[in-house]
Amino acid sequence: MLSRRLLRIKVIKTLYAHLQTGGENIKASRANLRTSIDRAYDLYFQMLWLIVEVRRYAEERIELGRAKHLPTPEERNPNTKFIENELIRRIEESDAVFEHLKKKKLGWSNYPELIKELYGEMIASDYYKKYMEGGRGDLAQDIEVVKRFYSSPALEEGELLEATLEEQSVLWNDDLGFAIVMVVKTLEKVRESQSDIPVLPEFKSDDDPAFADRLLVESASEYEANLALIGRFTNNWDIERVALMDNLIMTTAISEIVSFPEIPLKVTLDEYIEIAKYYSTPGSNQFINGVLDKVIETLTADGRIQKTGKGLI
Repeated sequence: MLSRRLLRIKVIKTLYAHLQTGGENIKASRANLRTSIDRAYDLYFQMLWLIVEVRRYAEERIELGRAKHLPTPEERNPNTKFIENELIRRIEESDAVFEHLKKKKLGWSNYPELIKELYGEMIASDYYKKYMEGGRGDLAQDIEVVKRFYSSPALEEGELLEATLEEQSVLWNDDLGFAIVMVVKTLEKVRESQSDIPVLPEFKSDDDPAFADRLLVESASEYEANLALIGRFTNNWDIERVALMDNLIMTTAISEIVSFPEIPLKVTLDEYIEIAKYYSTPGSNQFINGVLDKVIETLTADGRIQKTGKGLI
């Protein structure tokens, strides 16, 4: 499931693009937001399938070794534990995964060099060697080695994977970490009694797509007013000199605070401060926290913050 944090990030990025194009066509921006969200969900399936391609590459290497004129003893009797991994088999045979990949024209067949590189890094790792030396495997072992594959630096920090994803979709910039988290959550839900992969839905709640859409609309329509409010608390800074990403984060946060009475203030503040740590300048999270605290005091005094239900917590 796509987290609300990712949805907030998508709104901020779409708001930036909306303002860069003059801020006139909110209908087009709303459509772009939904496309960006849907593509993040596509990346989840793309990454889930990645281990299948690595397994297939491993199987091809085994077959090539066996087909040699004078194979070594190891090539004649290879360790097939990885290519027989039960979890990977379930992913490969999942109708839900296959249908989504087919519908969205996803896959890794055009990127053999990436698969080769990831395979090489995997077999050189200690976790893989331990797995292969561990005797006959069970589902728990099979799940653990795949989880270690997805948690390895080769994925989140791999330059070739990053370049490949950027080539496949410019909308996948910065989405990789979220997709990997979703893949790992999926693996953790696999049970012995199940025959299929428990594919995650796109959203945790039916309210999530409406939340993102409304947050964009409110943030776009109130951008100038929220910017003026921020300007009152920037300690003599020219508001135009404040980092653009800081302004986008703060104006979006203000729109959420005012327009979503069911969301607690602490949740909103924590979310946008965390976003600032990764998407703005060093120290921005402290600056944003200080400004938003003052904004909240003003909005509360003016009676513009009305929290209800869970928002009161």
